[in-house]
Amino acid sequence: MTARETIRGLLELTRPVNVVAASLLTFIGAFVAGGVTGNAESVAAAVIATGLAVGAGNAINDYFDREIDRINRPERAIPRGAVSPRGALAFSVVLFAIAVVLALTLPWLAIAIAAVNLVALVAYTEFFKGLPGLGNALVAYLVGSTFLFGAAAVGEVGPAVVLFLLAAIATLTREIVKDVEDLEGDREEGLNTLPIAIGEGRALWVAAGLLVVGVLASPLPYLLGYFDLVYLVLVVPADVIMLAAAVRSFDDPTTGQSWLKYGMFLAALAFVLGRAALEAGGL
Repeated sequence: MTARETIRGLLELTRPVNVVAASLLTFIGAFVAGGVTGNAESVAAAVIATGLAVGAGNAINDYFDREIDRINRPERAIPRGAVSPRGALAFSVVLFAIAVVLALTLPWLAIAIAAVNLVALVAYTEFFKGLPGLGNALVAYLVGSTFLFGAAAVGEVGPAVVLFLLAAIATLTREIVKDVEDLEGDREEGLNTLPIAIGEGRALWVAAGLLVVGVLASPLPYLLGYFDLVYLVLVVPADVIMLAAAVRSFDDPTTGQSWLKYGMFLAALAFVLGRAALEAGGL
């Protein structure tokens, strides 16, 4: 492998789209808490720390999952030989170390959230991924907690709590659908994911039920006064996309989880514009 291919492989390990998405959610958490303008350095540290930690977590996940990926994802960096397992592990450690240094510049609550999340990222694949539902719930917490981390970086977590819950529910739904998609490789590796433990159909019904709860709760940020009416205008189509994704997942889990991702991005946009409209004086 050439140096260029190795660099490309290392970048792939981080899942750049996931890194950008998680960093954006941290920024949204700070924005919703109303602290972006007066806390630019803290927000920047939190956003960069989030991106590095997510990249590190994805890299170490691929390190532990390298045998499963030979079945489920043979095109990934380690199975195809672009990055060695030892190289992936060392890369992850470096990213984690930089993320820790940045997190230590933030308020104590943000440091506490970062500490919990770093431990969870490292422990996920080795200890929790194969436990029915528990690994999914841990990933859901990690995604939702990016809102809390961003808010804590500017000293105000209240408005971000509801966003944390909504994001966690949507993510938990998507993680269950992804487990259905990866059923063959997970069974081959001996993992006991939720679809393996209770069956594909029941797991998808659990995912759909969780999503319905999230959709029903989605008006809460508006009702609590955190967002302007523009939030509802945008979150309704996001809800429709995610509900359609849940239905689609029964026939095509790959497409279903992809649609869920799009719906979640639209919901995140609703958070930003809903808060911006409120601060600008409303519609």
